[in-house]
Amino acid sequence: MSSWYAQTSLGDGVTLIWEREIKPDWRCNIWHVRGRTCDLLIDSGMGLRPLRKAIPLLTGRPIVALASHTHVDHIGAHHEFEHCAVHQAEAAILAHPTRAATIADTYLTDEMFEGAVPEGYHSATYELKGAVATTLLHEGDVVDLGDRVFETVHLPGHSPGSIALFERATGILFSGDTVYDGPLIDDFYHSVVEDYVRSMERLQTLDVRTVHAGHYGSFGRERLKELTADYIAGKRKPGCPME
Repeated sequence: MSSWYAQTSLGDGVTLIWEREIKPDWRCNIWHVRGRTCDLLIDSGMGLRPLRKAIPLLTGRPIVALASHTHVDHIGAHHEFEHCAVHQAEAAILAHPTRAATIADTYLTDEMFEGAVPEGYHSATYELKGAVATTLLHEGDVVDLGDRVFETVHLPGHSPGSIALFERATGILFSGDTVYDGPLIDDFYHSVVEDYVRSMERLQTLDVRTVHAGHYGSFGRERLKELTADYIAGKRKPGCPME
């Protein structure tokens, strides 16, 4: 395995992959889910080093590379996969990931590395390779792995096409960047706070057991309730509900 990536199994057929040389505040969680007929990869990191060849788990089987959204830290290696899925609202960004559209101009910094800046990398000029989505997702669409079915939950706010994947049979939720156990971001160029509040309210209605988020560690139902409630309380003014 490449020294750039690390992985660990979390049970339930779920494996966490991460870029070990990127600090936790910047690196995204890359999730692999084993299925009977195909596997699922949720997000792919920054793409600073090839992903698929570095992780044996990602070779030898059909795999769908799904983007929870199209920010620079989540779609860097999607171009390595033949089958890609993304919400229709961000398909154009996945295909043509400009620095402005992927928030690379504001997100990338030389300070995000655990050690020295990798050879050949420049924060001011780094650009992603595009990937053509073979599947455009919408609210309620399912991703079927043969023995596991994940429902697409459209959760705009962080970005227009932010989605989560929910497996009702197990209560597992892959939440992307809509909610994670850390400071949430709602001030990017295409973030909408009012949409974010509604998405948090939507998350409160799901019968979730485990959340595997886009950043930081996984957590359970009670922590999800706390995080969503805290966000809503912080953004909604008393006596002035958002319509």
